[in-house]
Amino acid sequence: MVLVTGDAYIDHPSFGIALIGRLLESHGYRVAILAQPRYDRLDDFLQFGPPRLFFGISAGNLDSIVANYTGNGKVRAEDAYSPHGSPWRDGEQGRKNRYRPDRATLMYANLARAACKDVPIVLGGVEASLRRFVHYDYQQKMLRGSLLTDAKADLLIYGMGERAVVEAAGRLKAGLGLDGIVGSCERLSPAQFVARLPGLSARGDDTCSILPSWEDIQLDSQRFMAAEQMIDVHARGRLSTLLAQHQQSAWVVQYPAAEPLSTAELDHMYELPYSRKPHPTSVDVPAYRMICHSLTIVRGCSGNCSFCSITRHQGPIISSRSPESILREVRLVSGMENFTGVITDLGGPTANLYQTSCKIGSCPRHDCLYPKLCPNLQVDEDAFLKLLADIEGIEGVKHVFISSGLRMGLLLKTPRLLRELIRSHTPGAMKIAPEHTEDAVLRLMHKESHQLLIEFLKHCRQLAKELGKRIIFTPYLIASHPGCTAAATEAMTGKLRALDLPVKQFQDFTPTPGTLSTAMYVTGLDRDTNQPIPVARNQSERKEQRGLLEKQMKPSGRPGREKTAVRKDFVKGKKNKT
Repeated sequence: MVLVTGDAYIDHPSFGIALIGRLLESHGYRVAILAQPRYDRLDDFLQFGPPRLFFGISAGNLDSIVANYTGNGKVRAEDAYSPHGSPWRDGEQGRKNRYRPDRATLMYANLARAACKDVPIVLGGVEASLRRFVHYDYQQKMLRGSLLTDAKADLLIYGMGERAVVEAAGRLKAGLGLDGIVGSCERLSPAQFVARLPGLSARGDDTCSILPSWEDIQLDSQRFMAAEQMIDVHARGRLSTLLAQHQQSAWVVQYPAAEPLSTAELDHMYELPYSRKPHPTSVDVPAYRMICHSLTIVRGCSGNCSFCSITRHQGPIISSRSPESILREVRLVSGMENFTGVITDLGGPTANLYQTSCKIGSCPRHDCLYPKLCPNLQVDEDAFLKLLADIEGIEGVKHVFISSGLRMGLLLKTPRLLRELIRSHTPGAMKIAPEHTEDAVLRLMHKESHQLLIEFLKHCRQLAKELGKRIIFTPYLIASHPGCTAAATEAMTGKLRALDLPVKQFQDFTPTPGTLSTAMYVTGLDRDTNQPIPVARNQSERKEQRGLLEKQMKPSGRPGREKTAVRKDFVKGKKNKT
């Protein structure tokens, strides 16, 4: 098979295409990687000859529109996943000279079909996963149909996809069809849909839930919220029913999500024989510099923030690697030629969800952190502390840092771990994500009350004082989130000043595909009540909120305040999203 990606190729387990390629290789398949192919001609898609089994198409570690444009639709000047951090091939600016085209999965699928018309096409990765149903494209400012039907592909694998891609390869090798694969979506004609699900009404039944159709949503955009709410319940609840949506001329049928990988399976995945180096053509890729000496230790997130797509893509159930596997990888990293003695991160979507589990194990909500920690959430503080100590004891390791985001409420429940992080595992600043300070906005974001931030800062500063440490916080903040007004942003700046918490990084809300926040942006409806809420859509409203936060970033002249710079193009979760 030929795996196509919009990123420069890095043979490192933090990159999804490397994970999938090495996994298929471990099952005996020959895999070619076509990284950042030209899309103004077919040459690159023909260089390996027609693949015997399939083309596997991915836009890369990010949705291509998120990679190419800011939340306000401006072209990004940098691309962390391309050589030298530049989005332009050979330094030439122009629509056809990007390393990664807009809607890359669709473009690559069309080129693969034109180059080898009889070869099956399987879509995967973040872009395909989050655009599998009707979705909003903020660069075009319009609702689009499923990527599966637009690309006319044979299969779309959503989520992390390891089991599904191995099964798809096995079926194609055996000459079998691709229908019914767990963790996949299939494109069916109306006649096929009726034949596959006889007697199914337009409202669905106990075996299949029917989402509002493309036509329904075009006639009434508020139906888009109903569709996203159904998808959200389905994703969090891990429901065993099918989910279907009629597009313009075909049906998209989603089969139930695959179970998360077990600890043993995760260990196997992350210990495959990666070179941990860029391909020779992938020169000076910023994303590689950031993750070169970091390790993924956990998958999934049960936070379910409205603006974040991790739960919909990676799932709400936490999967953790074994300490033994992590220690083996640390020893491997410590032997790298360019290792400086620093493990830069032990992380994942949320680092301190490592080794958490559910006491009852069958929760239909999987909403463990909101509005406060669920009493059934089991946290193994000792396991994380022992892991840190064991890594520190490995020869050649001087420092072990946690650079991934941390959940504040969870840290307050693990005081020994918090103390240890402040004492020796914070790389300059502790990354936290309050996102906002106004409770009305935080509810729409599905984030804990502002009181949590107050308690957390007070506790951390007290611990730092006891330890004789200076602690700095990097708070992630969002301006112009649906429901947020200029008055709410101004109130936030005042509360941040009162907490002596400088604004260092913020982003304008970006209505990315596959989130309830985007549904609120499109429809102007509250995610919980379906009542109207204010939405800052035009540039003047968004600029006003951004300006209030930019003022807060200016150096105050007070001792100890470090100068900071605005990062309007900051993309939350840029790191480590396979």
